[in-house]
Amino acid sequence: MHAATEQLVRIPVDSGHIEGALECPAGSQGLVLFAHGSGSSRHSPRNNFVARVLRERGLATLLVDLLTPEEDRAYATRFDIPLLTQRLLDVTDWARRQPATALLPVGYFGASTGAAAALSAAAALGDGIGAVVSRGGRPDLAPARDLARVQCPTLLLVGACDEEVLALNRRAAAHMPGPTTLTIVPHATHLFEEPGTLEAVARLAADWFAQHLRTRAAPASSGE
Repeated sequence: MHAATEQLVRIPVDSGHIEGALECPAGSQGLVLFAHGSGSSRHSPRNNFVARVLRERGLATLLVDLLTPEEDRAYATRFDIPLLTQRLLDVTDWARRQPATALLPVGYFGASTGAAAALSAAAALGDGIGAVVSRGGRPDLAPARDLARVQCPTLLLVGACDEEVLALNRRAAAHMPGPTTLTIVPHATHLFEEPGTLEAVARLAADWFAQHLRTRAAPASSGE
């Protein structure tokens, strides 16, 4: 797999544009869009680490700031799940119109509040989204009606020591009708700062996307 070259992109939104970093390894089998949590950005070292592992597995990645710098300075806006969801839908639409990514099956990787936006966007797009992975996410912040419409395979990764978020993920998973797996990462707290825990997250996410996005990408048999 040839190394990907980072491409800085500007994506039009209603209030101007948002910025992202797109990397597409040669022969990419899918595209994973990253929805960051409140107070984070596309420069998040944790999400960039996960993205690097995904690219090593042949998946393109797009890390994007869902809010403009002005919007991000407003605390309330960081928790505006409908706004974050609409931005993620805008980014998905943009990616589907770019030559390098138009034909790739799409998955979402969400962290913290970004996980709620990822699930709401997946609910809106139905079978247009191939898989979702949540890292220390807050799926409970997505409206219950959205959780009830998520059909794609969803992996919820939570640290074993992140007890409150673990309870919230368990409750949210009970409302999701699609294939949903809750995996507890041993010894991990909310930010997965303990040795080996972020590596475990990246490996589990890569396995999930590789399985479900590549399955969608496989051509149908002609029967001949």
